[in-house]
Amino acid sequence: MNFLHFYHSNLILVQGTFVTLFLALSLQVPLRMGVISFAGVGSYGIGSYTTAILVLRYGWSTIPALALGVLLPAIIGGLLALLLRRLTGLYLGMATISFDLIIGVLAINGGTFTGGPTGLYGALARPPLAMSYIVAITVAALLALSYTERGALTRRISVVREDPELASALGIRVPRYRSWAFVVSGALGGCAGAMNLLLRATISPENIGFSLVVLSLTVIIVGGTGWWFGALVGSIVFTWLPDVLSFISEWQAVIYGVLVVLAAVYVPGGVVGMVVEQWRRWQQRKLRRLAESLLTVENEQDKNDIIATIRPTREATPQ
Repeated sequence: MNFLHFYHSNLILVQGTFVTLFLALSLQVPLRMGVISFAGVGSYGIGSYTTAILVLRYGWSTIPALALGVLLPAIIGGLLALLLRRLTGLYLGMATISFDLIIGVLAINGGTFTGGPTGLYGALARPPLAMSYIVAITVAALLALSYTERGALTRRISVVREDPELASALGIRVPRYRSWAFVVSGALGGCAGAMNLLLRATISPENIGFSLVVLSLTVIIVGGTGWWFGALVGSIVFTWLPDVLSFISEWQAVIYGVLVVLAAVYVPGGVVGMVVEQWRRWQQRKLRRLAESLLTVENEQDKNDIIATIRPTREATPQ
């Protein structure tokens, strides 16, 4: 009963956590592949406006509008990858920020079709987007992303990020990985925008500005850039923190800045990265003690017992 009361009392924050998670993932995925792209924010705007127009102008129901709100930004992301295929580093980052700003300008100058500067309101789809759908979409997305964080695929992604020339020499098609980074980023950003529109029933140009880039970067820097769980932790922190700090509203921006600086300086891997690093160090110390014990044991049976304890320990070490 207490849980249900807490859930219904904070439903907007719970929904906002899922939206922020998808938005943060839309920037985290390309960054993990060494692609400095902020196009996920522009995809967020495309997904929001696409869903709003389909619901308001054409009377589409929730699921089809959500599906196209994800598909269209993914396609545009693939086309953007082709257009920017020769750019890398900061030049690519600036180009994608320009893409985000262009989406905002198009929304403002779209006339009655996009609602102009005031945006679109009252996009109430039927049936309403249930939390069960949001959870199911989130679980499916996180399962797919977790596959890229282990095994051979994560090693290929690491090579593409750290040394593209070496990756090409090893037979890895780097342009394909870059293109998929834009496509997945577009789909995740579009999903965030579509879900936010279906939950809030409104979208305006001021909701898709540069502030979303800052929010997304803050989330993944504090949470961790290398794992989807880092984006989840950061999303929870920065969705609920304003409510916790509501009594010092004028100082919230200062608190955010201090958190980001502290995370960047002292916890460069984010909260999740720090936990994983401590876990690995503990496992290494444990293995070292076991190895030292093995060297001092003369009985063969005792050695076999120690080896049997080492093997599951190594298997439990996070990759």
